[in-house]
Amino acid sequence: MKRNATAVWQGSVTEGSGKLTSQSKTLESTQYSFKSRFEDGVGTNPEELIAAAHAGCFAMQLSAFIGEEGFNAESIETKCDINLVDGAIVGSHLTVKAKIEGISDAKFQELVTKAEKNCPVSKVLNAEITSTATLS
Repeated sequence: MKRNATAVWQGSVTEGSGKLTSQSKTLESTQYSFKSRFEDGVGTNPEELIAAAHAGCFAMQLSAFIGEEGFNAESIETKCDINLVDGAIVGSHLTVKAKIEGISDAKFQELVTKAEKNCPVSKVLNAEITSTATLS
């Protein structure tokens, strides 16, 4: 399975702007800019999108591990904070609140740690990056 998204940027880094479109069209010409990334401008930014991806992926992975242990998650709420320092993502912190009948805190913590290490987005944050580039 492959998924894609497209970014179109016009102008300088500080004065320009871009639009993001995802394959599913959930994002369709969604605005982003220097101001939405580093100030309080309108639009999204890459770090926010990584946070959403990590929170969503982690919650699904945790749900799968909970199910494998014979429990049913009534709800899992995950907030992800991405930490950008000096132009580099230096951390991703997951805050999890869950409602799971019958599970002990020790088992829950074990499954949280397992999901943290094994969800695909956690893994991609340390992945090899490749590219193909052409000029037009």
